[in-house]
Amino acid sequence: MHTSNTASSVISSARVNGTNVYNPAGEKLGSIDSLMIDKITGQVRYAVMEFGGFLGIGTDLYPLPWHSLKYEPNQGGYVVSVTKEQLNNAPRYENNTWPEYTDEYGRRVHDYYGVPYI
Repeated sequence: MHTSNTASSVISSARVNGTNVYNPAGEKLGSIDSLMIDKITGQVRYAVMEFGGFLGIGTDLYPLPWHSLKYEPNQGGYVVSVTKEQLNNAPRYENNTWPEYTDEYGRRVHDYYGVPYI
């Protein structure tokens, strides 16, 4: 049996997947599909958000810089400063096609969201 301590700042990636993502206005943008982890440092680099489509069909995946998301306990989800309209032109890919997460791709994602590339 797995129990969790709600006071802990550590969470299993299995619990992050499926967590809702909201904008600051409280509108649901999507949900976390997966996390991208740097193989060398072990740090989470991106939360890949599923957005669009209907009932999980036709959704696209949007890499969000991990440090641009803030967990909001009152909403039980993550908040990111982006609007649905901004997502229309954001870097994304279809569910069955994964890009290569090179430094160039990472800079493009970070630049789009106005977040420094670390």
